[in-house]
Amino acid sequence: MAAVAADSAAAAVRTAAEDREPQHEATPGLDDQWRQIENGRERPLRAGESWFLVEQHWYKQWEVYVQGGDQDDSTFPGCINNATLFADQINWNLREGLLEGEDYVLLPAPAWYCLVRWYGLEHGQPPIERKVIELPNIQKVEVYPIELLLVQHSDMETALTLQFSHMDSLDLVLRTAREQFMVEPQEDTRLWIKNSEGSLDRLCNTQITLLDASLETGQLVIMETRNKDGTWPSAQLCGMNNLSEEDEDFQGQPGICGLTSLGNTCFMNSALQCLSNVPQLTEYFLNNRYLEELNFRNPLGMKGELAEAYADLVKQAWSGYHRSIVPNVFKNKVGHFASQFLGYQQHDSQELLSFLLDGLHEDLNRVKKKEYVQLCNGAGRPDLEVAQEAWQNHKRRNDSVIVDTFHGLFKSTLVCPDCGNVSVTFDPFCYLSVPLPVCPRRVLEVFFVPMDPRRKPEQHRVVVPKKGNISDLCVALSTHTSVAPDKMIVADVFSHRFYKLYQLEDPLSGILDRDDIFIYEVTGRIEPIEGSRDDIVVPVYLRERTPSRDYNNSYYGLILFGHPLLVSVPRDRFSWEGLYNILMYRLSPVASVVSLFDTRNAEVNKTRRYVTKPTSDEEEDGDEKGDEEDDDDNEEDGSSDEEEKEEIPGPSTSGSLQELEQEQAGPSSGVSRRCPFLLDNSLHTSQWPPRRRHKQLFTLQTVNSNGTSDRTSPEEVHTQPYIAMDWEPEMKRRYYDEVEAEGYVKHDCVGYMLKKTPVQLQECIKLFTTVETLEKENPWFCSSCKQHQLATKKLDLWMLPEVLIIHLKRFSFSKFSREKLDTLVQFPLRDLDFSEFVIKPQNKSTPDLYKYDLIAVSNHYGGMRDGHYTTFACNKDSGQWHYFDDNNVSPVNENQIQSKAAYVLFYQRQDVGRRQSQTASSDSPAPPASGSTSNPEIMDVN
Repeated sequence: MAAVAADSAAAAVRTAAEDREPQHEATPGLDDQWRQIENGRERPLRAGESWFLVEQHWYKQWEVYVQGGDQDDSTFPGCINNATLFADQINWNLREGLLEGEDYVLLPAPAWYCLVRWYGLEHGQPPIERKVIELPNIQKVEVYPIELLLVQHSDMETALTLQFSHMDSLDLVLRTAREQFMVEPQEDTRLWIKNSEGSLDRLCNTQITLLDASLETGQLVIMETRNKDGTWPSAQLCGMNNLSEEDEDFQGQPGICGLTSLGNTCFMNSALQCLSNVPQLTEYFLNNRYLEELNFRNPLGMKGELAEAYADLVKQAWSGYHRSIVPNVFKNKVGHFASQFLGYQQHDSQELLSFLLDGLHEDLNRVKKKEYVQLCNGAGRPDLEVAQEAWQNHKRRNDSVIVDTFHGLFKSTLVCPDCGNVSVTFDPFCYLSVPLPVCPRRVLEVFFVPMDPRRKPEQHRVVVPKKGNISDLCVALSTHTSVAPDKMIVADVFSHRFYKLYQLEDPLSGILDRDDIFIYEVTGRIEPIEGSRDDIVVPVYLRERTPSRDYNNSYYGLILFGHPLLVSVPRDRFSWEGLYNILMYRLSPVASVVSLFDTRNAEVNKTRRYVTKPTSDEEEDGDEKGDEEDDDDNEEDGSSDEEEKEEIPGPSTSGSLQELEQEQAGPSSGVSRRCPFLLDNSLHTSQWPPRRRHKQLFTLQTVNSNGTSDRTSPEEVHTQPYIAMDWEPEMKRRYYDEVEAEGYVKHDCVGYMLKKTPVQLQECIKLFTTVETLEKENPWFCSSCKQHQLATKKLDLWMLPEVLIIHLKRFSFSKFSREKLDTLVQFPLRDLDFSEFVIKPQNKSTPDLYKYDLIAVSNHYGGMRDGHYTTFACNKDSGQWHYFDDNNVSPVNENQIQSKAAYVLFYQRQDVGRRQSQTASSDSPAPPASGSTSNPEIMDVN
């Protein structure tokens, strides 16, 4: 009977061994068995390897058997039987609280398989295999794995309980859930967990282990399946469903989908539509190749969140189930990682595109740990060698679908102007920002203010050199007005005051197109010259008193109005009364005082100069005589005292020009009548006129350059005379004609338009590769001279990418000016040939490596302060061009694409487009994701 039992056991062992291992070998002796098993048990634990549980009683029986030295059937252990370790024989779960050394022993995989070959395993029992896991500072066999409850988002009540090791990846959990719930291979899924607070958290990085994800036994894991329209059910639960009720049955062309404006987000919509219509990038996301390359630990990236948000957007737009979608999730994600795009202000589509390309690259970078790479310089080596080294260094740190698709290589050459040292480097680029040929001239609109008050201000449009000076502006205006350039002063007028008075040598670049430029005819200069007897030009403001308190003649209670004046006055014959009369003369067309000037003197009043004043005695007599004459006039008119207060004195209405000039000149003696900035330091009053019997039209006051406060100290008023004409509200209402004061005439030159001829895109590219000198703000450190130099720099194209983005630099920014160039750039839709610009030795047998076809255009309409962005794009499936204007999409003809609004151009290399067409026609599967590239030029340098 013992022999029969032994034979049966041996047969069972042989059967089990044959099931586990296909090879056949004889059972070793008992001593050899002992050595093999015990030596195996002493091996150290290694993370990730498998160990097996064996029931303690069976193992002890085996030890007695092999250590006894014979094969007595009474000690033979029989088949391995772990029945006492299981809580049930249905799910084969382990009993709780099992202890090593009391309930079981642990054997490494080689030892376990040996025992199974020799003795076999009880029929129907599964092996109890466990993994070695690495905990902080310790490694141990994971006897009790994690039990997870798996459910579907569509059926939260039905849960599957499955066991996983702490070292299993979340990807294994996802694959297991897809198998258990029988999800189709083409459907997208993702995992959520319910945390201790009851809310849901996304398990974004499926490459990490359950231990790293801190999952515990009993945790609920939810598998979510993407809807057919590209949205996620969880987004619908949050009220962010893009599919309206009326569109539930809509089925359209994939990719022909608008993007709703969230408020000044047309710049983002335009950039997204362009990028969405890059075929190879969109296929990369639609085929889920991005899932394997998401880089969640890149410190330069966005933890994969930007790439996932963009993938969701692409899948919705190309599902064919939407007329338009709301990109609010993507917008919030962009604002989260780039604070400059927070809120709903208008931004630049090219700036957003630059951020998006860089962010997607870092989120999808296949390089998980970037190594330090030193910049390589030519140092006299062949360009091919240096370029290959530079590209390889770039790929050692940057390897993604963005690099495969959009990155090319520059050759940068710097030459020191002193020693002639040449530095050659090769630098990667993601897009070309090409300048537009700029016209050397510009058109300025100005207002010319003649000295003759009977001539209204004139609006002129003059052509000036862009890099000219203020003197060039005066010369240009002189040809229209016949006024000598040295008789002009140019001023920037803003908010009723002189914002700036320009010098002749000031650059014209300081004048913006939106500035209000006034050019005054004068007989002197505004710059004070010591000892000069030339006329001085006095800036004059108009102010109105408000009904509020006077605040001791301060600016409070006074508001500026009208256009300021520049008045020419003889320096040595200036007085308050004379200035008053001069201003009355200048305001004669707008100050509606009856018989202010006798029309008989219209011709002679063209003279701008004033005669010599009388002596001091004559001035005093003249004053007394004037007062007497005023009294006599009042008596003859029979006016009362009240009527006298309303009488407006002015220059003589019946005298000759000489009398008018004498009256304008005024007395030359008497400290109280002379302008304070021409007198000694003993003067403390700065307002005129003093109390008189006759009411004045306005009073005069010295003020600061802004007209906001009075100037009383001699130190202030000696620097630059600024005068304010202060009007009482009633006097201004009755005697100041605001309509007449604001009137002007248009010169014939206003109809002139500077003709702008269109430029070719090739001209912009040629200008991009032209030698230029570095700016002072950005010098280059010469390694030979050991100092910073304004070197010459030249950029050349060495290697071009699959998709070439060309940014037209329409927005010009400088220290003084900002403008948008609306030049028409003519760009080809097909066969854009770069062979003349690429300096790398070319393969003549493959000309399509240098020819590109247009696939998308980002447009900008409007000016610097406001504008609107739209997109033209060619659908990769139909080949039809469409116009994307936020949520509106319409088909267009190719002849509608070229316009002055073109801002960013997307070109695809012809060999890539041809390969994609062949792939689509043969319906072959997409190429696998890898670090390699299909760019022949890139392959050539690697």
